[in-house]
Parts: sequence; structure tokens; C-alpha cells
Amino acid sequence: MHDVNRTWFRRYTTPGNGPRLVCFPHAGGSATAYRPLALALPDDFDVVCVQYPGRQDRYREAPFTDLHRLAESVAEELAPVLAAEPGRPYALFGHSMGSLVAFETARLLARGTPAGPRRLFVSGRGAPDAHSTAHFGQYDDADVLAEMRRLGGTDQSMLDDPEIMEMAMPALRADYRALGAYGWRAGEPLAAPMTVLVGDGDPMVTVEQAGTWRTHTCGDVAVKVFPGGHFYLFDQLDGVAAAVTEGLLTGTAAS
Repeated sequence: MHDVNRTWFRRYTTPGNGPRLVCFPHAGGSATAYRPLALALPDDFDVVCVQYPGRQDRYREAPFTDLHRLAESVAEELAPVLAAEPGRPYALFGHSMGSLVAFETARLLARGTPAGPRRLFVSGRGAPDAHSTAHFGQYDDADVLAEMRRLGGTDQSMLDDPEIMEMAMPALRADYRALGAYGWRAGEPLAAPMTVLVGDGDPMVTVEQAGTWRTHTCGDVAVKVFPGGHFYLFDQLDGVAAAVTEGLLTGTAAS
């Protein structure tokens, strides 16, 4: 078995022999954000969480400021793992910025591996050609912190702790710069179906905007709406785990 690169990927459960789920964190986030979801999914899943450079144990590495290059690096690491088990289904899950990274990674894997993902799960944002992040390129540190407060999902006491923020800001700056510089590159839609997840009170994306992902796949699209804001998935863990399990085991789901 060709195992994952432990620099780039983390596991928080014992890998099973069932489907593989690769999870992509939000801006400023790390692999540990998906530990609760990994624990909530079926025991036979192999849940692999991406660890971007510039955070936690990769703190000394320079974070990416180019989202396309980040996706290329993740795809390069994943491709041999997936090729070693061509019959094993896999899916990608991304939240917020992670949705873009997962989507761009899925496009690369669909071209470079024998089989693309069984399903793509995108959460907390609209499609890349319909939901611009260009304004993030103008953000300074104060703007980034204000956006984090607006979106929630982070312990507010951490945002007021200078030592913690001194460690967190390099990755946050880089992520917002990458989002601001991101440019949609037109191409063929994915063959894989999608599940789009969104909070009904998300200040960043509406339920209608979440539906704009439909033009990016030839497969079915299921839109799942949950109570909550941008980080609804932390409070709706059981429902999110059920949606992922349904989508990954069946490969299809009704809209």
C-alpha cells in the first residue's frame, strides 16, 4: 500500500478499507479542523486531512500565496497514493477556501489519474466563476481579523491574544493573498457529482449562490442546507457526516 506523505497529510482515525475522503481546510485553518468529522464518519473510511505549509508543525515553512500552485502540490502528493489503489473510491471535501483548493485539485486529478473522484464536497462558498474573492487582495491585518470576527468559528479570545495571533497571521495573510489573487480558469466541467453544503445564515454565501456550482459538473448536484453561519459544520457535525456518508457510499444523491 502506497501511504500518504505525512508532511502533507494527517489522519486522526485508523484508516479502514472503505472509501477515502481527503479534507481541505479553510483560510487560516489546519488539518485538525477536520478531526471531529473524521471521528464522526464510519470506521471503515480512510479520512485524510491536508496540512498546508505555514501552520502548526509546518509553521517554519513558507505558506503558499498562489492557490493554483497549492492545488498542484496537493495533487502531486495524492496522485501516486490514488494510483496505487485504482479500485478504491475517493472523494474530496473542502470548506470555504478549502472548497477552491479541493475543486482545483479535483480538476488536476481527473486529468492525471485513472479515475477521478467519486464525489466532490464543497462547503461555505459559491462557484469560483460566480463568487469573487478579489477584494481579499486589498486586506491588511486589521481587515483579516475583522473578517474572522464577522465569520465566527474562532475562539474570540484567541483573536485578542497577541502571541497566538503573531503565530497565526503569516498563514492568514498568505491565505487571503492567495484568495485575492485567485483567477478562475475556464475548463471542462468535472465528471464527478457534487454535494454543496451551506449554512442558512452564512454571511459569506447565500443558498442561491451555493447553487452556482451546478455548472461545474456533468454529474448530479445535491445542495444541503444546514442551520448556522459560515462555520455551521462545527455545530451540525452529525448532519454533515450523514451527508458525506450518503454521497460517498452511493456516488449520487438527490438534489
